[in-house]
Amino acid sequence: MRTMYHQLLVLGALASLCSAQNLTSVLAANNSTLSTLTSLVAARPALLATLGSAKNITILAPTNDAFSKLNTTGLSDADITAVLTYHVLSGTYPSSAFTNNSQFLPSLLVSSPYTSLSGGQVVDAKLADSKATLTTGLAQDSTVTTADVKFDGGVIHVIDTVLTIPASVSTTALDLNLTSLYGALNATSLASPVDSLTNLTIFAPNNQAFANIANLVSTLSTEQLVSILSYHVVNGTVGYSTDLKNGSSLATLGGGDVHVTLENGNVYVNSAKVLIPNILVANGVVHVIDNVLNPNNTSANPSATSAAYSGASTATDGAVPFTSGVSATTTVATAAATTTSGASASSTHSTGGAAIQTGAMGVAALFAAGALMVDL
Repeated sequence: MRTMYHQLLVLGALASLCSAQNLTSVLAANNSTLSTLTSLVAARPALLATLGSAKNITILAPTNDAFSKLNTTGLSDADITAVLTYHVLSGTYPSSAFTNNSQFLPSLLVSSPYTSLSGGQVVDAKLADSKATLTTGLAQDSTVTTADVKFDGGVIHVIDTVLTIPASVSTTALDLNLTSLYGALNATSLASPVDSLTNLTIFAPNNQAFANIANLVSTLSTEQLVSILSYHVVNGTVGYSTDLKNGSSLATLGGGDVHVTLENGNVYVNSAKVLIPNILVANGVVHVIDNVLNPNNTSANPSATSAAYSGASTATDGAVPFTSGVSATTTVATAAATTTSGASASSTHSTGGAAIQTGAMGVAALFAAGALMVDL
C-alpha cells in the first residue's frame, strides 16, 4: 500500500508540473481497477510527461485483470513502454464515434522497431455486437467496459484486454495458420524483405488456396514463384478495407495491378474473395483471400467460372504446398486456413474463425518470433 501511495504521489507531483492533475485524479479515483496501469505509467517519467502535457488524446486503459493475463517474461522496459504507448490514440474518440464500420485510428506508437508505418501504428475501432471494440495485432479484440471517462487531455476508455502491437508479416502468418504463405515466402527468401518493407498491403492466400494449385507448384521455378508472391504485395500503400473502392486498382511489388470489385457485400481482388479483412501488421495490413492470384491472369470478374490457374488441382495425397516443417504458433483454433466466409469492406470486422493468440501470450509473441526450419 505504501508503494502504491508513493506512486500516486509521484503521479500527482509530476502531473501537476504538466498541468494534468485531472488525469491523475481519474487514475487515483479508479485505483481499484487501474492500479497496474498507474504503476506502469508512474515508473516511466517520459511517458507520464507525454500524457500529462498531451491534449486531444484517447487513452485505452486496460484493467488490472487484463494486465494479470499477460506474460511479460523477456520483455524489455522499451517493449513495455511501447505497449503502453500503443494504448494512447491521437485524437479524442468518444464512444459515440464508434460505428459498425471499422475506423483505423492512429496511436502514438510511431517508433521502430515496433512499427514502420508512416504516421504510426493504428487500432481498428468499431462496434461488435453493439460493444465498442478495438482489434489490434494477431486479430485480437479488446472490449470497452467503461466508456467516456473524461479528463482534461481527452477521454479514457477502460478495456478488458491489453492491446497487442501488430507483429511482423511472418509472425502474423504463422499465428493465423497461413503456413503455406509463410513457407512460400521463406522458400523464395522473400520473408525478410517483406517484413522490412514500409506501408504495405498484402493479399494473403489461405492454405486451401495454395492446396488448390498443389499440382502446379512443383513445376514452378523460383523466379516464377517470386513473381506470383510479389503480385500479392502492394508496396507504399496501406489499403485498409475502407480504402478498397469498387473499380480501383493497386500497383503491386511485382509490377502488375490488382483490381478491386465490391459485389453483394463482398470484396474481391481480381476474382479472389477477401475472407478476413484488416489484419494489422507492423508495416501495414493483410487481407486473407481464397485464391492464389495469377499475375498472368488478372480477370477482375468475381463470377469467373474458370480458375486463375488453368489445369490446377489439389494433390492426390492432400498435401498442402510449403507447409512441411512449418507449424502455426497459435494456441487456439486455426480455421483461417479453410474458412469460406466473405468479408465486406464496410462490415464489422470478423476474424471468421481465425487463430487468435491467447491473452497470456499476446504481447510476448510480438517480440519473440521464433525461427523455424522449413523443409520443402
